[in-house]
Amino acid sequence: MAGIKNNDLKSTTARNLLISGSLFVGLFVTGTLGFIILEGYSFIDALYMTVNTVATVGFREIAPLDTAGKLFTIVLILSSLGIVGITLTNFSKLLIDGQLQQRIKDYNVKKRIVKLDNHVIVCGYGRNGFQACEELIAHGIDFIIVEKRENVVARIRETPERLFIQGDAASEDVLHEAQISKAKALITALPNDADNIYVVLTARELNPNIKIISRASEFNSDIKLRRAGANNVIMPDRIGGQRMAKLVAQPDVVEFWDYVLLQSVKDVSLEVIRCGNPALASAPKTMKELKLRELSGANIVGLKTEDGSYIFNPSADFELSPTDSLFVFGSPEQIAGLRALLKQS
Repeated sequence: MAGIKNNDLKSTTARNLLISGSLFVGLFVTGTLGFIILEGYSFIDALYMTVNTVATVGFREIAPLDTAGKLFTIVLILSSLGIVGITLTNFSKLLIDGQLQQRIKDYNVKKRIVKLDNHVIVCGYGRNGFQACEELIAHGIDFIIVEKRENVVARIRETPERLFIQGDAASEDVLHEAQISKAKALITALPNDADNIYVVLTARELNPNIKIISRASEFNSDIKLRRAGANNVIMPDRIGGQRMAKLVAQPDVVEFWDYVLLQSVKDVSLEVIRCGNPALASAPKTMKELKLRELSGANIVGLKTEDGSYIFNPSADFELSPTDSLFVFGSPEQIAGLRALLKQS
């Protein structure tokens, strides 16, 4: 509530500045027309007298004023003192509130958003959205946040390097602004399943090739989200329950994988490497022949074939093809060495 009230205060200040600015312009128009009508001045002379009067610099008149002209000048001076004072006060408030600086920051954010390519769109910055962003940062992946709640947007603004758009993630205009046509993936982590379904439908229509990962709360929402176009559906409540049970049944296993996958360990990681060597299509080689483990030190714990099948702990006699993806466990140096071996094989 505090963030919303603060925003309302800033909006009121900006509105007051617009009104006082309009009065300031109207003051010059009225003054110029008044001197033209009452004193018969030319436009330039009337404008000069208006500026002279409003600025109260004390230069002489173009010509002696008659009674009507003097009364008009008095009213103009008194009006200008009030309007100029109010305008300066509102402008000062705008600067103090930081709205002008914030508008400049938002403009710079929009310039950076336009340049995005092969990025991830994160819809919703609640607990799940925040954790998703933290993991993307750890992996060096560019992303943009879409959030419509004003108090949450205010929190995002506290981290200047994070790109965001304030708006409804189910809106086509908002997703276009987030460069969905150039994005590689979209994560929708809104608290309401119906909202996530709308986001998935809209995103799939705008970019048929994008990978969509959605959060779900209700068990029957899983099927609906997949029908809408989601590639993967994550249910935090189910995962949380499974994790708690595994911590009882297999605590060491859970802690080990947490250590590897969740703690951003620099000396060991589990990565996916696409084989990609076209030579293996015409001359297939087995894992034993390639000597991947012996030469690189990395462990191949599994692989994914072209038809989407998973093979865990493949045997030494398994023949690799260019379309296979290998799940590799090892240090950064070992994984880099394995990449080099696959290119040479």
